Amino acid sequence: MSTKFQRVRGTRDLLPEDNVKFRFVESTAHRLAMLYGYGEIETPIFEFSEIFHRTLGETSDVVSKETYTFQDRGGDSLTLRPEGTAGVARAFVSEGMAQSLPLKFYYSGPMFRYERPQKGRYRQFKQLGVECLGLESPLADAECLALAWDLLNGIGISGKCHLEINTLGDSESRARYREALVTYFSQHRDRLSADSKTRLEKNPLRILDSKDEGDRALIAQAPSLHDHLNEKSKDFFQGVIRGIEALGIPYQVNQKLVRGLDYYCHTVFEFVTTELGAQGTVLAGGRYDGLIETMGGPKTPGVGWAAGIDRLSDLVPAEKYQNPEPLLALIPADEKGEAQSLKTAHALRQAGFKVEMLLSGKIGKRFQKADKMQATLALVLGENEVAAGTIAVKDLKSGVQENLTLTALINKLAR
Repeated sequence: MSTKFQRVRGTRDLLPEDNVKFRFVESTAHRLAMLYGYGEIETPIFEFSEIFHRTLGETSDVVSKETYTFQDRGGDSLTLRPEGTAGVARAFVSEGMAQSLPLKFYYSGPMFRYERPQKGRYRQFKQLGVECLGLESPLADAECLALAWDLLNGIGISGKCHLEINTLGDSESRARYREALVTYFSQHRDRLSADSKTRLEKNPLRILDSKDEGDRALIAQAPSLHDHLNEKSKDFFQGVIRGIEALGIPYQVNQKLVRGLDYYCHTVFEFVTTELGAQGTVLAGGRYDGLIETMGGPKTPGVGWAAGIDRLSDLVPAEKYQNPEPLLALIPADEKGEAQSLKTAHALRQAGFKVEMLLSGKIGKRFQKADKMQATLALVLGENEVAAGTIAVKDLKSGVQENLTLTALINKLAR
């Protein structure tokens, strides 16, 4: 019986052309994070399940429906990380970093969620993100948003996205709002989805994040969180707004935006696009001042965001990531040329130039292949060139050909 080998549903193979885009997004994010003072951190791709259950919330879709959880051989319950913030918070506590605040971390790597696969959404996906710990100022939120905006600008997609921002207020404001939501949704309990009925008992704010059509109709008439904010929460949010306005970052306040994880407070935001179908959010985050405490650490304010590299790369225009470096096609014309070509290619690569050796097929076919690869120059080595200590160099755009020594060619390319 033959076996059909195929990818697991919801995964993808990143081919070289995909990785060119991914590497461009990651390198741009890495460079900008360094400019903002973020140090790179790498946490394990699996943690004890309690890390995510406690921080993300038992009623969150991520924990209740989407985590890849398993028992290891020692009987411990482990979970593949569905997002990056909880692992960074765990590292902060377990590595005893409280004496070094404030701290800024940047990360990138694979995450795992058992979701319905669709365009821009995979069960194994790559994500990058930043976390700023120890600063309880609205300016920290504004600076975090500035880094996100610079990233979208840097990869050439800021014109395809817009910022939606909201505040969840502090714990006092959310408690007052929770009461108002319970009163309102209890009156319409029979019209709520099964998930939202559960949320009504455990975390009614989560109902606002429901995608169920019936729930959405009720949410449209629900009480507004902004009507239940205390002065401290209003002042904090206005501080964030003043910061992003000073930076010239365009935005819209969306009072229904709540984000899907339990640890958020005060500022929440999403950069949204209309170019990826239903998966419109490309970068999202917010403030999470109580997260570290839930993990047994000291009271530590935090703010951060994460972005799916898969979705970002789908939006990047080709001219931003295509490699501008000239490609040199090295074509040995005979046995003497073949013997010399390896040394010549190695010398050119050591000098920092991209070289592709074309070793098979007739000479004419190899020139056609060089054209198809969009090589800038074809370098031909045969018995005559080896004897003269030169290389026949043909410009594939102009058709001009000249014979140059290796040193002269390197100097020409460097210019």
